[in-house]
Amino acid sequence: MTVTRRTFLGALALLGLPFAARAEDTWPSRMVRLISPYGPGGSNDISLRLLAEEFGRSLHQQFIVENKPGAGTRIANDLVAHAPGDGYTLLYVAAPYATAEALFGKLTYQRQNLQPVAMAVIAPLFLIISADAPFKTLPELIAYGKSKPDGLTFASPGAGSQPHLAGELLFRDAGVKGLNIPFRGDAASYTELLAGRVDATLTALPTALPYIQSGKFIVLGVASPERSTLYPQAPTLREQGFPNVAAAGWYGFMAPATTPRAIVDKLQTEVLRALAEPAIKDKLTAQGLEVRPGTAAAFGEFIDGETRKWTKLIREAGLKGE
Repeated sequence: MTVTRRTFLGALALLGLPFAARAEDTWPSRMVRLISPYGPGGSNDISLRLLAEEFGRSLHQQFIVENKPGAGTRIANDLVAHAPGDGYTLLYVAAPYATAEALFGKLTYQRQNLQPVAMAVIAPLFLIISADAPFKTLPELIAYGKSKPDGLTFASPGAGSQPHLAGELLFRDAGVKGLNIPFRGDAASYTELLAGRVDATLTALPTALPYIQSGKFIVLGVASPERSTLYPQAPTLREQGFPNVAAAGWYGFMAPATTPRAIVDKLQTEVLRALAEPAIKDKLTAQGLEVRPGTAAAFGEFIDGETRKWTKLIREAGLKGE
């Protein structure tokens, strides 16, 4: 009888003799691609590169960041959703993942194509006004909006973005009319705010901080359930009578749904370990991010909650993606 390599290896397996390590046991044995849904330079990209470097040191393999911006993060989501489930293409998912279907309708991927791995960080949103505005407090801002036939104008980085949705929540809670005006990035929003052509904006702290420190901007509050450690002097909007206004940017890791559990567990452990490193936490804080580690299960529950919350608002407000 001719003994082929296949029958030989099969016989070893039946005898319980190890002849080759499983792929998930040896992961990562080659370069891992980490897909960012935004372009270079933003908090998503910077925090991912920081974590990629840490993963490489710990796991003795190269982790590279690939930027795939566009379509409200859907390009990156789609790429990873259709990637092989071998642990070598992973997504650094962002908050628009939870709003994409409600805003844009049918997607080129399905939620079941991706599985959560670990939550990483959040980017708190601060309510900012110009120091030259005719109002200086949140109650004064709301009163000003109610005095105008068209209400308030808010700058945002795009329809369906977290600043846009947080603004919509504030309009509804305050009982004031409002219009979100999208701009390309924070710089354009700040220019309009300083010129008095918009009344306010919700933004991450790092880009606004120089304007705050120079006295050009005033912080009216933070759209978080609790005060942010990044700027604790800012009261929450909930503290000021708007209990439903809670929103933030957030990032975490997802993998193709077919990725073996062993690889997901290993990466989850690595993410949680890296986020516990004091040096990593300090660097993320410097980028205006709060470390918010979460297991795959907890991250999945978080995403489901965000999806329900924002889908309800989007449908009630009749919002559409761009």
